[in-house]
Amino acid sequence: MPIFHHYPFCPRSRFVRLVLVELGLEPAIVEEKPWERRMPFLEVNPAGHLPVLVDDNGLAVPGAGVISEYLDDMLGNGLGERRLLPQNAAERMEVRRLTDWFLNKFHEEVSEYLVTEKIYKRFMPAELGGGPPDMNAIRAARNNVRYHLKYIGYLISGRNWLAGDQLTYADLAAAAHFSIIDYLGDVPWEEDETAKHWYARIKSRPSFRALLSDRVAGMAPADHYDDLDF
Repeated sequence: MPIFHHYPFCPRSRFVRLVLVELGLEPAIVEEKPWERRMPFLEVNPAGHLPVLVDDNGLAVPGAGVISEYLDDMLGNGLGERRLLPQNAAERMEVRRLTDWFLNKFHEEVSEYLVTEKIYKRFMPAELGGGPPDMNAIRAARNNVRYHLKYIGYLISGRNWLAGDQLTYADLAAAAHFSIIDYLGDVPWEEDETAKHWYARIKSRPSFRALLSDRVAGMAPADHYDDLDF
């Protein structure tokens, strides 16, 4: 059985969790606290980054983007309508562009700040950087999330899903990141009804159920977090 190393509130891990469910895969789950850098995990991925998928053949596949490409390489031709990366070259490029946008650009400008300051630092020991949140970092992330929200609204205003007619990796990458920011109550959904409607559609999918049941110890989610009707 494949083994998936993740942390519940790592947005890139959440992306792969969504992908696995959408593809009907059920690996064994191992929770890793990324700040602990456990030696057994470093032996699997010396970079110490999450997520990592260890396939049945023993191959360790590190990183959300690499995992998604690997799964498409291994399974894509047999997935039919469930395939999350289109066959057409131009369409594949657009999915990859937007997936990278959210896994990297959004992560660097929004998720990494908010997740680190509001969640990780609550549990990290002081010698590893734990402690009170940096409010300047939080304010920067809250400001940055606004133009990403507008960008989603812009994309959806002319498309059925972010990259085109079908659900793709792009939607799952964006939704994974927004799900954590939504848990923290830092998404100004009232600023873009089109983006809000897109998120309501995707969080109603069965693949989202496990994510919506996640909880940070001692920190309740925003009131609407697991409300499928928003």
